[in-house]
This record gives sequence, C-alpha cells and structure tokens, in this order.
Amino acid sequence: MKSVAILGAGSWGTALAITLAKKGINVKLWCRNTEQAAQLVKSKENVKYLPGVILPHNIEILSDIKETVQGIKCIVFAVPTHGIREILQGLKQLRVSDSIIVNTAKGVEPDTLMRLSEVFEDEIPDITRRFCVLSGPSHAEEVGRDMPTTVVAASKNRETAELVQDIFMTPKFRVYTNPDVVGVEIGGALKNVIALATGISDGLGFGDNTKAALITRGMTEIARLGVKIGANPLTFAGLTGIGDLVVTCTSMHSRNRRAGIALGQGKDLNTVLRDMGMVVEGVRTTKAVVMLGKKFDVELPISSEVYNVLFNDSNIKEGVVNLMTRIKTHEMEEIIANQYDW
Repeated sequence: MKSVAILGAGSWGTALAITLAKKGINVKLWCRNTEQAAQLVKSKENVKYLPGVILPHNIEILSDIKETVQGIKCIVFAVPTHGIREILQGLKQLRVSDSIIVNTAKGVEPDTLMRLSEVFEDEIPDITRRFCVLSGPSHAEEVGRDMPTTVVAASKNRETAELVQDIFMTPKFRVYTNPDVVGVEIGGALKNVIALATGISDGLGFGDNTKAALITRGMTEIARLGVKIGANPLTFAGLTGIGDLVVTCTSMHSRNRRAGIALGQGKDLNTVLRDMGMVVEGVRTTKAVVMLGKKFDVELPISSEVYNVLFNDSNIKEGVVNLMTRIKTHEMEEIIANQYDW
C-alpha cells in the first residue's frame, strides 16, 4: 500500500499519519478546518493536538476531501463519532467502492443507537467485507513519539483484517487481528463511560481501591452488554477490552478521565467541555449506552450513575452511595446462575 488517506487531523489522525509516513507510506491527511490545515503546512507540527512532534515530509495536508480520497485504496476515519455519517454521505458521490475503510472512532451514534460499523453499513451497504475497526489501548501522545503500542484490527473478513494489519504494523506499533467487530466496538465505546466514572472518583479524592472497583465492575458492565448484543466474551479479556479500559481509566492522556476529574472537583459539564477544547466521546456515548441498556434489558449501574451526574444534575457523592448500597448480589451473577448449584 503506497498511499493512505486519513480523514481527521486531530491527535489520533496525526499520530497514525506519522506512524505510516515513517514506514515509507505516502499519507494524505485531510483537515476539515482550512486554517488548521494552513498551520500544519506552515509549521509541520500539529501544535493544537500533538505538539512537539514534527510531521514527516511524506504527509500531505489537504482540506479538500475529494482530492484526499481520489485514487486511494485505504481510507482511515479518525474523526469524532458524531461527524462520521455526514462524511460518509459526502463520500457516496466519490469513487471509493473498492477502497478498504478503516474506522478508529470509538462510540455509539446517539440518535440511532447504532454501533459505528452499522453506521458505515447503513450509508454504504456493500462495505462490510472491506470494513475494519482499528482499536486498542493507544494514546496518540505516545504513538506519535514511537512508544511501543499494540492494537487490534477487527473485521468480518479475514483478508481485510490482515491487510490492515500489514499496512499499520511496525516494530513499535504491533497489530493483532480479531473477527469480533461487535466486541471490539462495544469495548472501545463503553470504556470511555467508565473512564468518566474513574475520573470523577479521582476528582472526589477517592483512592486506588475505588478505582479498582470501578474498573473491574465497569468491565462487567461492558461484557454484559456486549455479550447480549452478540460479542464474544473472550474479546473483553483482550486489548480492546480490559487493555483499553485500564489505559483510559488510569492515564492523564485520557480526555474522558480528565473530564471526570474536573466534574468530581465540582465543575459543571459545560465548563468542563469548554476547557477541554477537544471532543470527549464518553459524554455522548453515555446517553447512547444507557438507552442501549434499556433496549436490551441489561443492567448498567455505573453507566446509569454517570448519566445522572452528566444530564440529571445528580449529586455525585449520592451517586457513589447508590452504587455502594445496591441490592446484594454475587460478583459473577451470570456464572453463578448458570453453572453453580450454590
């Protein structure tokens, strides 16, 4: 693959562009904002989203999406969840019918409750066999600086997953393959909600015990919903499950954790989002996740409390009490119910 188009010049799109360019691949990096595009061309550095990392010479900055994708056999989406459908509708008019499509966004479309692969399939019906999700514990700030990172290429088509694996694999960026698109997408989306919860806990001044509980029980929520939708439970023990959850809940690179910390310290949501200056995917995802839980009759206590804090002006400390005083239950409810006479 000699050339790759990346749609989205935020931190992650830029980091992936740098990774591919250092491998010798020519990258067309599309930036929606023409002023930002001009800044990138002039400074050869994404000052706003990935400061301190110089862009290699074989990254071409463009603000015309048609020019970006024309003749390209691999198109990478690195835009926020809420912007994907609009871009896909625009691409319908362009000749991308034989291109591999790689999505890196993590979320659920709030209005439709669709996973992102479903959004892609809804807009481009023949895309399934050439669609791939690239996900895992991967902060752009570290990938852009060549720190060793492992991710997963998930596709219903093995050849597509292995092609994406070959495109992105480097000595510092290891890519595994996985056929479980549902599990990879659910893990990537819901971990942002749990990261908000752990951030709130940190902002309140709680300790490691609390964080460990939220991460562990949060993983239970993710797996419970994912399996109900059709995911393989083993996926949640891997990079896009517990791996992505741990890194997002514990790192200060995580926007969702940082937003949660600010909420726990008493700031209101609008102030937090304004101060962040970047998309906090977990906020929109929380709405969708709670609705998904209702749709599939899955109990999601942590996600529900985060929702109440974000959108119902719930007292944060009361939310903690609600979680701690829930009805008594087993730790492994489903396993106890199905496998043990206990």
